[in-house]
Amino acid sequence: MRTPVVMILGMVFTPCGLLLNLISTLTPGWRLVKGFLDQPVDVVLYQGLWDICREQSSRERECGQRDELNYFQTQPVQAARGLMVTSLAITAVGLLLASLGVRCWQEEPHFGLAGLSGIVLFVAGLFSLVPVSWYNHFLGDRNVLPAPDSPVTVQVSYSLVLGYLGSCLLLLGGFSLALSFAPWCEERCRGCRKAPPAGPRRSSISTVYVDWPEPALTPAIKYYSEGQHRPPPAAEQRTTSKLKVGFPMPRPPPKSYTNPMDVLDGEEKTSTSQGGSSSLSTRPCHSSLPCDSDL
Repeated sequence: MRTPVVMILGMVFTPCGLLLNLISTLTPGWRLVKGFLDQPVDVVLYQGLWDICREQSSRERECGQRDELNYFQTQPVQAARGLMVTSLAITAVGLLLASLGVRCWQEEPHFGLAGLSGIVLFVAGLFSLVPVSWYNHFLGDRNVLPAPDSPVTVQVSYSLVLGYLGSCLLLLGGFSLALSFAPWCEERCRGCRKAPPAGPRRSSISTVYVDWPEPALTPAIKYYSEGQHRPPPAAEQRTTSKLKVGFPMPRPPPKSYTNPMDVLDGEEKTSTSQGGSSSLSTRPCHSSLPCDSDL
């Protein structure tokens, strides 16, 4: 596997930032003081965190100058000493973790360890940026950082610039290595999805399980929905055909189509109305009654 770009950037920026911060901490060039009235024009004074050097263009630099104004006792200088040394120590630890995390000598890098080293290096960059910014803020304030009165001038020197550059490189390198957490988190999440649950899952109160009955399908749907293009067995067909639903209803008795009215009654009424005056009527002869001819 090729080393990711963010790891390469982090491994390039971090040593450069460490080297610049180391030079900035040890060299006496945080502030440049010049323009002394009682000394030659080309005499300048370099003030740092640990030493004060006097330099003249025609002579060599003379360090170990006496601190007459109690420059080393001021708060910005004392804080810068402690924070810059702490930043160097944290940077060394972060660089060691980054080397073990990137592991250029092996196939796979350790993304989690590389991301942790990025956070450590980012904190180291903050530890070095704070004292550099604080010192620069009070650079010309003679009440905080004492200096001779005017016409003596105070300027920024090279050590303070190197401190700024080293802090920014540490911040960039730490941020680049901290991006290694992205594939590490993705790998962890993928492993959590694949891992089986440790125990049976407890059902919550809001969870309701409903056991729906399986619908009874017709033979056509049952056999043709499964891709089996064949008719149901004959035994099942016979069983299905014999099934009856409901209960037997009573049948009504057969109706007889008989006419209870005698057909001759109508004829008798008709003959009575036609005769008018006849009081006797000829009654038909029935088998149960005697006929007129018999009388």
